[in-house]
Formats: sequence, C-alpha cells, structure tokens
Amino acid sequence: MSDDPTREPRRFARAALERDDPTGWFEDLYSAAAGGEAVIPWDRGSANPLLSEWFEASEPNGTGRAAVVIGAGTGWDAELVADRGYQTTAFDISPTAVETAQRNHPDSQVQYVVADLLDQPAEWHHAFDLVVEIYTVQALPIPLQPSAVQKVGDLVAPGGTLVVIASSRAEGQPDAEVEGPPWPLTRATLESFASAPDLRLIELEASPSPTDPTSKRWRAEFLRD
Repeated sequence: MSDDPTREPRRFARAALERDDPTGWFEDLYSAAAGGEAVIPWDRGSANPLLSEWFEASEPNGTGRAAVVIGAGTGWDAELVADRGYQTTAFDISPTAVETAQRNHPDSQVQYVVADLLDQPAEWHHAFDLVVEIYTVQALPIPLQPSAVQKVGDLVAPGGTLVVIASSRAEGQPDAEVEGPPWPLTRATLESFASAPDLRLIELEASPSPTDPTSKRWRAEFLRD
C-alpha cells in the first residue's frame, strides 16, 4: 500500500470513470480495504471533529426525531448522531461499507442500509429532521455535484436541519485543474444547497484542515422553513 492515502481512491475512481461508473469506485475501495489491500482515508476511528463541535455548540435534542447520515462509510458519524437521541438511518452505496459499519458497531441503534444518494427511496423525501452530509458530494465528479446537492436537500423535512461538511476549493479554480477524488466544493457550490425550496443557509464557516493548514474545510448549517 502507498504512504499517500489518496492514491488508492484516485486509482479506483479513475478505473470506475473509465468504465462510465462514477460511483462504482466506492465499493471497489471498501472491498479492497476489507481485504487489507487499501485504506479508507476518511476513516479516522471517530466522528468528524466538525460534526462533534456542531453538536456541542448547537445541543440539539434528538428525542423523537429522525436523522439520516449520507455516505455513512464505517459508521462513526452515524453513531454520534444516534448517541444524541435521534432515530438514525445511515446509508452508503457500498455494501461492504455497510457491512463494515455493522461489524464495527454490533450493538448499534443505527439502521445501516445500502442506498444510492442519486436514486434514493421515495419515502425519504422531506423525511428527516436532521440530515448530515460529510464529504459525499465532493467524492463525486464535478458534473454530478449539482444533482447530488439537490438530492441532499430533498431529504430535509419541514423545520429540519442540514449540516454539510466539505473540503474547500478556491473560487475561480477551473474544474479541469481539480484532480479528484476529492473534488472539493467552492463557496458557490456550498451555498447552492440553499437553492432547494424553503431551504436557507443560516451559518457558514471555513476552518483550516488539521492535516494541512493551507487548505480549508467548510461547515454549513441550513434550515428548511
């Protein structure tokens, strides 16, 4: 395995794009990781720090409320959401990711399911009081991102909250210069989550990455009226 944790994801992504399957690389990567042949760069063995900080600052009460975690991976973010009292659904397009999450958290209250953000179940439309999107949209090629943004917004219930965490891309940087994955989000892309009906941006912060102070991460909070 390479010392560069992004090399294997990019190799799998390139192969998937060449076969016109832009989301197929997720299963390829998780399957290779399960066999000890790759690592998951975003699997830190704990919840994303920016999500943990959001919970500490906002102190939402999840009792009796439904939440969904998009692109749940190995489950750490979903477990944090469930620990805050939410009835939590967490989905990933990769069956191996879902199996890994279930194995990592055998006593979990989270419902882990295989699902595709771009082709989500109809019953999920406006169904969740809290929607958590971390690094999933940016893991999709740039031409797919507008559709993914719309699909994320579709999940938020009236009165519900959407939390988005993503790597930041400089405004004006040409798409062709971005070698993904990931394909980080511009501020304009981040703000476009609010283009969905009744979904408005209420907070947007940029903070330095803990691993690379020269790059920034977005954390945005949206509310559906």
